[in-house]
Amino acid sequence: MPILLLSVLIICGTAYSQAPAGASPFPLTFADAMERARGNAGTVLSASYAALIAREDTVQAKAALLPSANWNNGFIYSQPNGTDTGVFIAANAPREYLNHASVHGDIYAPGKMADYRRASAAEVVARAKADIAVRGLFATVMQGFYGLVAASRKYTNAQQSQREAEQFLDITQKLEQGGEVAHSDVVTAQILVEQRRRDTEDALVAEQKARYGLSVLVFPDFRQDYTAVDDLAMAPVLPDFQRVQSLSTTNNPDLRAAQASVREQAFEIDVNRRAFYPTLSFDYSFGLDSDRYAIHNRDGKNNIGSLAQATLNIPLWTWGATRSKVRQAELKLEQARAELTLAQRQLVANLNSYYVEADVASMQIASLRRSLDLSQESLRLTLLRYQAGEVTVLEVKDAQTTLTQSRNALDDGLVRYRVAVGNLQTLTGAF
Repeated sequence: MPILLLSVLIICGTAYSQAPAGASPFPLTFADAMERARGNAGTVLSASYAALIAREDTVQAKAALLPSANWNNGFIYSQPNGTDTGVFIAANAPREYLNHASVHGDIYAPGKMADYRRASAAEVVARAKADIAVRGLFATVMQGFYGLVAASRKYTNAQQSQREAEQFLDITQKLEQGGEVAHSDVVTAQILVEQRRRDTEDALVAEQKARYGLSVLVFPDFRQDYTAVDDLAMAPVLPDFQRVQSLSTTNNPDLRAAQASVREQAFEIDVNRRAFYPTLSFDYSFGLDSDRYAIHNRDGKNNIGSLAQATLNIPLWTWGATRSKVRQAELKLEQARAELTLAQRQLVANLNSYYVEADVASMQIASLRRSLDLSQESLRLTLLRYQAGEVTVLEVKDAQTTLTQSRNALDDGLVRYRVAVGNLQTLTGAF
């Protein structure tokens, strides 16, 4: 029954695969997987667009500081009543033609300068949040990618353990034929072979599930015609803690976002406070503004001319709205500072936690390799002693089980170190 279920799983997976029949799987490196995932992850795309939008806000706020030019064209009609202006007092004439260029600029507008600074800080926040999204995706893809690498290794280990169990079964059968061991040893060896076969089937299922999970992250459509490139042996060397700590204070997106949020809210206060200040602007126009669409009027006077205007706007009363906005901005600044303090504490805690994890995982790899070597030697010696009649079949079974566990433990240790380093790099960037 397990073999039947496994066959159904493999057939279904093949049916969903996008690869044509007979095509060999293509190698997928972690860098390739990350690049593909960035193009498919909704959170990363959303954060990237938010950063681009914030950039345009900065451009617009900067442009608001500079003079603007327009070309105005228009026609105004007022109902005539026999006078020069017509029915409406504010009208210049029953028919008025406008065709002139105008330039507007602010001589003194402190609020706009503060708004530009606020927009610049908001852009830094948005870019930091985009970096946070990318690093979060990095951790997710890393877990999936190296989870598949570990599952593939364990499947290979299970196959090797199955072959070793089958070889031991062959040894017991030959010894039984020679009258050297009891039939119970053959039965025990057969039970071990069946267990190893089930382990191999479970390992294959685990590998397929890991492959499906990574496929969802990496590809826009479901596919499994790829192999994860095993680069565990090329994991970066863990630097000393002082260097990691230095990188975390200069290259941590959470900290950058929190610091930029504090600056943004400080500029927000500045923007609202400057609403109390007067603003001075100027306008200059050159062109036509007449009741005739002509260069000269009816008396032959020139219709083309210029106009200059300066405006001083002094705010007097807003029913407390401006003061309320200032207080609101001050509260937001206090909140941003509290979040910055929390981000700093969280960074220190995560940095120490991730570094200890990576450091211990690094030191344990050598121990795991020694355990694997000793397990291999133990199985070899136990088999020799079994053939010499010095140990029982159960001791051989225990030696094989220990060897299988040692192989898987080493692979888990390598993946643990690689993932621990990756988690640390989400705080510091690459090192």
